[in-house]
Amino acid sequence: MIDEAVQCLPAPALRPYIAGYCGYRQDGVPPTRHRGMPSPFLTLIFTLDDPLTVEVHPDPRQPPGRYDALLGGLHTTSALITHGGRQSGIQVALSPLGARALLHLPAGELANADIPADAVLGRLADEVRARLRDAPDWRQRFAVLDRILWRYARPESAVPPQVVRAWDLLLRSGGALSASALAKDVGWSGRHLAGRFHTEIGLSPKAAARVIRFDRARRLLVVRACGRGRDVLDGRDGLPDTYAPGTPNGLADLAADCGYFDQAHLAREFRSLAGCAPSRWLAEEFRNVQAFAAPSAAEWTSDEDSGAVQH
Repeated sequence: MIDEAVQCLPAPALRPYIAGYCGYRQDGVPPTRHRGMPSPFLTLIFTLDDPLTVEVHPDPRQPPGRYDALLGGLHTTSALITHGGRQSGIQVALSPLGARALLHLPAGELANADIPADAVLGRLADEVRARLRDAPDWRQRFAVLDRILWRYARPESAVPPQVVRAWDLLLRSGGALSASALAKDVGWSGRHLAGRFHTEIGLSPKAAARVIRFDRARRLLVVRACGRGRDVLDGRDGLPDTYAPGTPNGLADLAADCGYFDQAHLAREFRSLAGCAPSRWLAEEFRNVQAFAAPSAAEWTSDEDSGAVQH
């Protein structure tokens, strides 16, 4: 049986656009279904062997599909991904602020959609997959991505600084700032900010705040349930040791620390955005390598040489 995931930071020149890479390979494991959760990152996946099977898309009107390389925008409902016991590829966690530079279009054009990556990248998608398959190990696969994506990038493709400021404020606050507070800070009307923000990000400021808050909550739930709290977050958040659903006040504490009114509010948001309760999601996804493929920027660690960390 093969069951591995390797995370890596991109080259420094790409870090304004990409939070990280995750290479994954499973073979001989039980067939499973994985929820592709709402997050603050666009999803770019290059498969290495079997195509990626998406059974349910964030937009339920979109029919199921199989993808050699997939590009997905920001969304507020989960996708459902299946495999028959084997899957492999690299997932790129792409900031919506990097869409103009790396995809040559604003992230708003991809909102709530999953599309074949070659619909945007053209022949580049096939070149990337071919080079990745030829590379002998994860370190060299990540280097392939660095070289090709930087060659394709247009760093001069600027996002309005007011949108950059609003997005950064939302991320730093964990989704706690209101749309009116963001508009006041950047000096735009609420209506103007909402329009430009949606064009560049793919969600309204209110919806983006909701996704950011949810993403933080589910990641904290995972790292505490996995016992990684002291390694990953201690000294940064000052949060309690565990939020596991079975512990006393676990979900109530998580709700309070992530800005929800109460545990019931957190549970409603989980059912709305994830399609299930927190405890069910954790039980389903705990061993799925792709469930943790795009951690927040603060969670990426690297060695001195390549940035690769194997789990």
